[in-house]
Amino acid sequence: MTDLRQDTLDSFAEIFGRPADGLWSAPGRVNLIGEHTDYNEGFVFPFAINRRTIAALGLRDDRIVRVGSSFADELVEIDLSDLRPEALSGWSSYPLGLAWALGEFGADLDAVPGFDLLLDSNVPVGAGLSSSAAIESAVGFALNDVWQLGLDRRTLARAGQRAENVAIGAPTGIMDQSASLLGERDAAVFLDCRSLHAEIVPLGLEAAGLEIVIIDTRVSHAHATGGYAERRASCEAGARALGVESLRDVGVDDLDRAREILDEVTFRRVRHVVTENQRVLDTVRTLREQGPTAIGDLLDASHRSMRDDFEISVPELDLAVETAQANGAIGARMTGGGFGGSAIALVPTDALSRVYVALDGAFAEHGFGQPDLFTVTASEGAKREN
Repeated sequence: MTDLRQDTLDSFAEIFGRPADGLWSAPGRVNLIGEHTDYNEGFVFPFAINRRTIAALGLRDDRIVRVGSSFADELVEIDLSDLRPEALSGWSSYPLGLAWALGEFGADLDAVPGFDLLLDSNVPVGAGLSSSAAIESAVGFALNDVWQLGLDRRTLARAGQRAENVAIGAPTGIMDQSASLLGERDAAVFLDCRSLHAEIVPLGLEAAGLEIVIIDTRVSHAHATGGYAERRASCEAGARALGVESLRDVGVDDLDRAREILDEVTFRRVRHVVTENQRVLDTVRTLREQGPTAIGDLLDASHRSMRDDFEISVPELDLAVETAQANGAIGARMTGGGFGGSAIALVPTDALSRVYVALDGAFAEHGFGQPDLFTVTASEGAKREN
């Protein structure tokens, strides 16, 4: 991270011809459990990871905004007066969309100055670790500082979700931005997506001798199109048919009635969300009462539900989960929106090498590209670096 921070500052000075006013960062996230429950006003349990997006920013004395990044060649320029969702496209929609969204939460975009912005990151893109929320949270945290908006972290998370929904066109919930902004070391964020009440729950992984292994299948996914939007539409249709505001209002005891009312596919989509909400509650309770070594079965059940009921897994993710489980992992599941990306495995430290070797061998045997394997730790949320 030290090199990444310095490289970003150096690149900012080289590109914009002056030093940055400051450096801010925000992490990606791993969702320990609670997938596709956030936009159903349910429960999620993510944690911020020690992979971060860095934002170097300097205010200007005019209305121009210029944004660059280490992952794109072009410098995108726009006048703040022209900043609206339909004017945005490509990767710059994330930082510029966030700047626009702040106007929906109190920033007077007719009065604030323009800025130069440079982004760098070591959060893998397309891996299901929410590189997009890391960008939105880092930029939001930076602009909140330099524009002196006084917004709290929960409001910045809502602005990030607004940018994602409107400027990007991805119908995501608020989980990713909440994790990126509210995360703490060795803890996860237990978030009620209806009330937005958040509790920090200690994980205790290091004390238990456990590691979280990320298995990035390198199968990329795009949330703004395809299956993600279809799954959300199915959930909304199920809620309407059941006469409730959202699937948050459906309990496990209601599933027999739901089976009678819904078509088979919609029922399975609903069953995933309802049982996943319960698994989040069970995971938080189990962590508090028994510790992290006892949550493996819940992680395994979550993956089966996403594979069979929500149908968002892919063969590479299934292989990753099954191989980890067979070689010492306490539990494993795909994480993120699905259709690619990453799986996570909860692995005792002394079983790490065996899991790594087995995964490499299994992917080669099945003719898949080699996965990217690394461990993550629960980290702190967005912050000013200097």
